[in-house]
Amino acid sequence: MAGTSRLFAVWPGEWSSDLFVIDDLDEFAKAHGIKHDEERTGLKDHVHEVKWVEAEYGNSSPRSQYVGIRVTLTCGCSIRNLRTFATQMKEQRGWVIATSGGWGSSSGPDGTTYSLRARRTSLS
Repeated sequence: MAGTSRLFAVWPGEWSSDLFVIDDLDEFAKAHGIKHDEERTGLKDHVHEVKWVEAEYGNSSPRSQYVGIRVTLTCGCSIRNLRTFATQMKEQRGWVIATSGGWGSSSGPDGTTYSLRARRTSLS
């Protein structure tokens, strides 16, 4: 898949080696002082200005752990990599954004709005 990378690390042992998959490339890069890739993710490495509302549809159960939200980034960033955005929102606002399901975007007069799912208790 274009734009997707996988990084493997091998730790040699005396009789065998262990293979590890580095699944969060942005965290790996940050830990090793490698510059954030703004072009790939669409997200600057700064505190985002975010407007959000609960989605009008698909939130029928108030007991559901996750809720649909509509997010607009007023800082000029765009979401091209959901995992990076989820990591940034966890650090900046404490949000837990679902990265295993689908998400989408729509453009309008106020810019691009992203449809995401977030853990209900993490939103403030």
